[in-house]
Amino acid sequence: MSNKAQVIHNLGPPNSMKWQDWPLSYPEVGEVRLRHTAIGVNFADTYHRAGISHPWPVSKPPVVIGFEGVGIIDEIGQDVKNFKIGDKVAYGIPPLGSYSEFRNYPADKLLHLPVELDDKEVASILMKGMTAQYLLHRTYKVKKNDTVLIHAAAGGMGLILCQWAKAIGATIIGTVSTKAKAELAKEAGCDYPIIRSSENFVKVVKEVTNGEGCDVVYEAIGKDTLQQSLDSLKPMGMCAAYGHVSGPPDPIDVIQDLGRRGSLFITRPAIMHYLATRNDLEWAASDLFKAISKGTIKSNVNFEFKLKDAVKAHEAIESGKTEGSIILLP
Repeated sequence: MSNKAQVIHNLGPPNSMKWQDWPLSYPEVGEVRLRHTAIGVNFADTYHRAGISHPWPVSKPPVVIGFEGVGIIDEIGQDVKNFKIGDKVAYGIPPLGSYSEFRNYPADKLLHLPVELDDKEVASILMKGMTAQYLLHRTYKVKKNDTVLIHAAAGGMGLILCQWAKAIGATIIGTVSTKAKAELAKEAGCDYPIIRSSENFVKVVKEVTNGEGCDVVYEAIGKDTLQQSLDSLKPMGMCAAYGHVSGPPDPIDVIQDLGRRGSLFITRPAIMHYLATRNDLEWAASDLFKAISKGTIKSNVNFEFKLKDAVKAHEAIESGKTEGSIILLP
């Protein structure tokens, strides 16, 4: 059967991806074949494409990247239970390969998609939404009246964190890069949006908390902000460093430095650990689907590209000028 994909022969810049034919075999035991209807784009995709170190290693090229998609089951392999041809399904974790028209995917990592949910919305939000679920409910269990610092608060991930944390009842301080993004973050529930280039976010956190510091910081910037993020925390506060768009941060002396700053906690939460079991995967997805259905979370799909134009999508996300989520449409 005919199948096209964005194929990478040499890891590198966005134009490393080439739109071409990609072989498609019959599903292996425990796999299904699905036809994509919408594909999510995540910043981690740019790491995979460029060969930057990431918890999910990339196979040796030629390779197809992407780990988030929605589609219709087209074929069923042996020993697949609870799924049938024609089911609407979604996935948000590896194996990689979503930048394709069709693909095979393991059924034990696949999720049934409630029929009332929109394909585009789920494709744009599933991985980020499940990440937000464990960040807010497991990495640090946010409670009503907690003060939360969210970096990149107007990005696809940041907007979800803002909306969900606001629904819990937290006070939210968020950093952004432009005035327009500050407005977007505010609409999503951020109480104190801060433009990083013109305001000192540590100072704002201290002012908002009467000098105490925030309970948790969701650190997505990395090198440019990590030290200040730690300075923003209250004693025994938690830094959840789940990304580093500005580059890997400088090393921290976790014994002396974290103790001196106030017995702080720091963790590098990763989805492959938090969603390692079927129960954890279904819990996170169920929580997310309920939040979407209730209107607690909205996907903020602001950019749609054809799958054949994925190079343009990567150029856009790496420019830092995008707001909200990006999806690819086969």
